[in-house]
Amino acid sequence: MTAQQNSQAQLIFLVLAALFIASLVTSNLIFQKFFYWEPFDLYRFEISVGILPYPITFLITDILSEIYGKKKANQVVIAGIFASFFSMLIILLADYAPAITNSPINDTTFSTVFGLSPLAVLASMLAYLFAQFVDIRIFHYWKNLTRGKHLWLRNNFSTFLSQFIDTFTVLFLLSSFKILPWNIFTNLLISGFLFKITIAVFDTPILYFIVFWFRKKFNLKIGEEIPTFDS
Repeated sequence: MTAQQNSQAQLIFLVLAALFIASLVTSNLIFQKFFYWEPFDLYRFEISVGILPYPITFLITDILSEIYGKKKANQVVIAGIFASFFSMLIILLADYAPAITNSPINDTTFSTVFGLSPLAVLASMLAYLFAQFVDIRIFHYWKNLTRGKHLWLRNNFSTFLSQFIDTFTVLFLLSSFKILPWNIFTNLLISGFLFKITIAVFDTPILYFIVFWFRKKFNLKIGEEIPTFDS
């Protein structure tokens, strides 16, 4: 790979990492709001708005796994976890800072919107970290097994299992910590998992297009990854 291609590969990697981290941090900031969605009146999804950026993170890790390799994908996941905890620390400090009398947002409003439960954040991060590492490991297992072929297979199989693990774990922890009542556990689990796998199916053509573009731009063969640019 030429020096120019190497520079371009690094820039694209940074953009993908930035999108991943922004999506992850945003999901943790907005997860307290829940909504419903009834596509074609077939099923009523009752899910947190925090779930909306999540499919983006799994799509990006699949792109990174396919093009940049397992090591780079894991590095981005770890960076996202650190960014999430750092943002939660900043919010905690901001929540403790007393608002002045004529502040547009008073202490009560700020705490209601951003005063996240530390246990809720911990549950979300533990579930997400576990799910992402499972996703990357399964993705590469199928990639090695199929010798780089059948991208749709490893994309969907890795995402389906990891999304179920993420949804189940975070809801189980939130219910165990008594942040959510147990009587809505099953409904939220089904809604969350079905929503995530539906999005995963629809993002498969997007993944194919992006991977095709990468292979054409950097002259990669099927299953080939961009050489590491650590040095």
